[in-house]
Amino acid sequence: MIPPARAGAVSRERLQQQLRLAGTRLTVLVAPAGWGKTSLLSGWASDPDEKRRIAWVSLDENDDEPVRFWSYVLTALHNAGDAISTGPLQALDAAAVTPVDLALPMLLNELAASQTPHVLVLDDYHLLTDPRIHEAVEYLVTYLPASLRIMIAARTDPPLPLARLRARGDLTELRAAQLRFSPDEAAALVSTVSGHDLDNAAAAAVWERTEGWAAGLQLAALALRADPAKARADDRHLLDYFAAEVLPGLAPRQRDLLVRAAPLERLSGSLCDAALQTTGSAGVLADLVKEDLFVAALDDQQRWYRCHHLLRDVLARETTTDPQDVLGHAADWFAAEGRIDDAVRHLLRAHRDDDAAELMSRNAETWFFPRGEAATFLEFGEELTDRVVGPALAFSLAYSAALCGDQAGVNRWLDVCEASGTSSAVVPGWHNFHSAVLCVRAGYGMSDAEAARSVVMVQQALREETEGGGAGDPTVRAALGAVLARDGRFDEAAALLLDLWSSPRNRRAWPPSLVLQAAGVLMISLVEAGRGEECDRVMREAGPLADAVERIGREASILGVASLRIAQARHSYQNARMEEAAVLLRRVVPLAELHPRPTTLFLGLLYLADAELACGDRPAARAALARAREVVDEEPVSTYAKRRLEESEARLGRAGARTAVRSGVLAEELTDRELSILRALQGPATQREIGAALFLSINTVKAYNKALYRKLGVASRHDAVTTARELGLI
Repeated sequence: MIPPARAGAVSRERLQQQLRLAGTRLTVLVAPAGWGKTSLLSGWASDPDEKRRIAWVSLDENDDEPVRFWSYVLTALHNAGDAISTGPLQALDAAAVTPVDLALPMLLNELAASQTPHVLVLDDYHLLTDPRIHEAVEYLVTYLPASLRIMIAARTDPPLPLARLRARGDLTELRAAQLRFSPDEAAALVSTVSGHDLDNAAAAAVWERTEGWAAGLQLAALALRADPAKARADDRHLLDYFAAEVLPGLAPRQRDLLVRAAPLERLSGSLCDAALQTTGSAGVLADLVKEDLFVAALDDQQRWYRCHHLLRDVLARETTTDPQDVLGHAADWFAAEGRIDDAVRHLLRAHRDDDAAELMSRNAETWFFPRGEAATFLEFGEELTDRVVGPALAFSLAYSAALCGDQAGVNRWLDVCEASGTSSAVVPGWHNFHSAVLCVRAGYGMSDAEAARSVVMVQQALREETEGGGAGDPTVRAALGAVLARDGRFDEAAALLLDLWSSPRNRRAWPPSLVLQAAGVLMISLVEAGRGEECDRVMREAGPLADAVERIGREASILGVASLRIAQARHSYQNARMEEAAVLLRRVVPLAELHPRPTTLFLGLLYLADAELACGDRPAARAALARAREVVDEEPVSTYAKRRLEESEARLGRAGARTAVRSGVLAEELTDRELSILRALQGPATQREIGAALFLSINTVKAYNKALYRKLGVASRHDAVTTARELGLI
C-alpha cells in the first residue's frame, strides 16, 4: 500500500516531474537515511498527474526471503489493477519451485499482454540480503516489458547490474546530490513544520547547517517550533541534538511511547497497548503523525505506523525498559491475532527460543504449511539454538526443506532427528517415528541417481512401520511405490500402488495433492508396465480432480498433475491416438520442467519424441530427444533413465538426435548475462557449476537458458553453442 503523503509536505515538483517522465526500466533513489526518499516517492505517487498504476512494497528485515518477498510484490501488482491475475501469486505455492522458475515468467507474460502502464516501487531495498532475491529482480529487469517500470529506494546501491543498465540508457538515478533540498525548498519546509516564517538570512543559515538534508531540516524546524532561540544551535550532531532537545520537549505520553516502542519495527494502537502494557496508544500515534514528529502512517486508515529508521537507535538508547519484555508481549499479541509468523519472529528477537520452538511445532501442520510458509518456517528453524530443536520439530523442518526443494536441508534436519533420539518422538498418523524419518530421507533427501538405495531404505521403513502386525501409515507404501518407479521397477510399483489406490478409504484420508501425486506415479507405472487396461479406471477417478486443479490455475503447485497428464498422453499414444498425445505433451512437458524429479521431465520428453515421430515431425522428435539428452547429462537421473535414452537415440540415430531445428537467424539481441552463460556453455561445466562461477543459482541459470534457446531457435546446449558459433557470437 502507498504510504499517504505527509500533511503539509513541501512540494518537490522538479523531482516529481523527473519521476513522472522516467521511462527507463529501472529508477534508483540511493542516499543515506533521512534524505527524503520515501517522502518524495509517496508525494509523486499521490500526484494526480501520475497516470500509471503504482504497486508499492514497503520492505523490512522480515521480507528477506524469496517467497515472502515475491508474494508481497505480486500482491501489490495484482491490487494495482486488473491487468495482473492471481496466477503468478498462486504459482508461488508450487512445492520446490523457485519464483524465477514459474511465477516470474507468468508475470512477464501477463505484463507483455497488457497495455496498462505500471510502476513497481520497492522501498528500503537495502534491507534485503538474500542473493536469490537479487538474482530474480535482475531477471525481472532484464526481460521487463514496456508495461512495467521499477523504482527502488535504498541507502546503498542495490546489487544489480547498474553499470550495464546505465550504459544502455535503461537507468534513471536520483542520489543525495539530487535529493538535497534547495534553499527555497528548505525554507518552505522549516516554515511549514515550525510555524515560523524565516527571513532570508535565517533560511540560508539553516540550509547551510543541514546542507539540505531532509531529516536535519525537520529537526531544525522542531527546535525552532519549541524555542526560536535554539534555532541556531550547533546542529552538526543532529541525532544527539534530537535526544537532548527534541525528545524532552514532547508530551510525556508521546515520549514514553516512542522510547519504549523502539524495539518494534511497525506500530499500531492495539499492538503498542499490549506490548507496552498501557492504553490509548492509538491516539498518541495519531497525534505524533499530526505534529510531524517522525512517525509516518503506513496506510490511509492510519492503523499502522512506522518511526523513522534514523531515530530508532536514538530512542532505543533512551529506554530503561527491557526490550525483551516489549518483544515478548508483542509476540503474545501477534499470536492472539493469528499472525503466527510475526509471533515467532518477535519471540526469536526476544531470545525466547523455547517458546518460539513450541509455537512452531504446534502450528507447523495447521498454519505454516497450508499457507505456503514452509520457507519462513525453515528460516526460523535456522535461528533456533540447537538445544530447543527436538526430533519432532526437526522432522517438521526436514519436511519444510523438502517443500522448498532443499535436499541438503532435508538431510541435515533428519540427521538432527536421529541424533536427538527417535524412541519417544511422534509424527501424527505414523506408528514408528524412525520409519517416517527413513521415508522422508528416501523420498526427498536422495537424488534420482540413488533410486536403488532409496528402495532399500523405504523397504526398511515399511518393516519398521508394520512391526507387530499393524497396517502402518499408508504413506510408507505410497513412498515405496514412488521409489520403485524412480528405479524403473514399474511392475512392482504398479502392483503396490494399484492396491493402495483401490482403497477409497486411503484416498479420502489423503489431501488432494497427495491423491494426484499417487495417481501420477501409478499412471506412469501402469503405462510403462504395459498395463494400459487399468489406466482408464485411474483416469476416471483422478481426472476430475486434475481438471478442477487446472481450472483454477493451480496445476504448477500440485506436482502430480504433470505426471498424470504425461502418463495420460502416453496411454493415448499406446492406443494409436498420436496427435492427441502430441498436443497434450506439448502442453504439459513445460510443466514437468518444474518437477523436482528430473526423471519425470525426462520421460515426458521421451514420450514427446515418440509422439512427434509418429505424427511425422522428425525434426521436432529430434529436438525433444536432444533436450532429454541434456537432462540426462545435467541432472542426477536413474540408471534406468540413461538406458532408456540410449535405446531412443538408437532408434532416431544418435547424430540426428543431437541436431535440433533452429532458425539460423538471431531475431532478438542477447543480453550480457545470456552471452556470459552462452560462453560458459562451450565448456564441460554443468549448469550448476556455471551458476557457481557466475554467482547464480541453478534455477536462475536454467531460466536464462530458456530465453537463450528461444532467441537462438534451438532446443539443446549443443545446438546453442553450434548456432552461436555460426552467428559469430562466441
